[in-house]
Amino acid sequence: MTSGIPDTSGTEGVTAPPLTCGVPGSPDTPRDPREAALKKTNGKPGTRRECSLNRDMVFELWREDTCHIISENYSYKTESYYRILRHELEGKKVRPSSGAVLDAYVVPICLERAHLAGIPVCEWGISPAYAPLPSVLYGLNYFANTAEYCIAGDEEQVKVAVRHLTNKGKYPFCYQKLADGATIDTCRAVFGKTAGKCRSVEQLAERVYELFAIPLVTMVTVSDRNGPRLSSLSPTRYSQLSDEERSLLHAYLNHQEFL
Repeated sequence: MTSGIPDTSGTEGVTAPPLTCGVPGSPDTPRDPREAALKKTNGKPGTRRECSLNRDMVFELWREDTCHIISENYSYKTESYYRILRHELEGKKVRPSSGAVLDAYVVPICLERAHLAGIPVCEWGISPAYAPLPSVLYGLNYFANTAEYCIAGDEEQVKVAVRHLTNKGKYPFCYQKLADGATIDTCRAVFGKTAGKCRSVEQLAERVYELFAIPLVTMVTVSDRNGPRLSSLSPTRYSQLSDEERSLLHAYLNHQEFL
């Protein structure tokens, strides 16, 4: 089963890359998620205050008649997920939707929705054991984290990765074939905007935001001669944000930036 845009460049002559796993970032030291502390800029009176970005804090940003839920984690049964549900049940406009946050972090569903929306995505398939070489591999079990992926370039590396991702054959996995010379990058987007080196995929980030409306998201992209394509989406910790990305988020929270 495959979907997305087919890879027409072929893989002949591809040098098998080493098996690697990507796990971008690490969380902050746990703090009270309901802490509403504000900090002064340089301690000077009269300057604009910025909201503290403590771990697990959830923000509600209202623009006109729509509530935008900003969170590190929208997983099922989290506080942010239930806030979204509450607004939906009350008939209020809320972004992202409960359906969007559930679909975005399941790689095949995410890529199929993106493909149907005209967003360039990686060719993908689901398998219990087989994967073309070389490939990017993602787990599909209940505990799988889309921020974690493995790159396998030969049969032995596939076997090692599959054992890890399938819990020794209990679950299938998602594979994405890599073209010759393809590069893999991880970029973060804040309301569909990127900063620094990620500006090269800004148009892709904007289209992903139009579809899923997730304020903070980490994108894994695969770039080849056809340009960047979406590989997966995963949650973004506040601690992972660069200074420029953090400033951009504060601009939205302080109503300096318009959606």
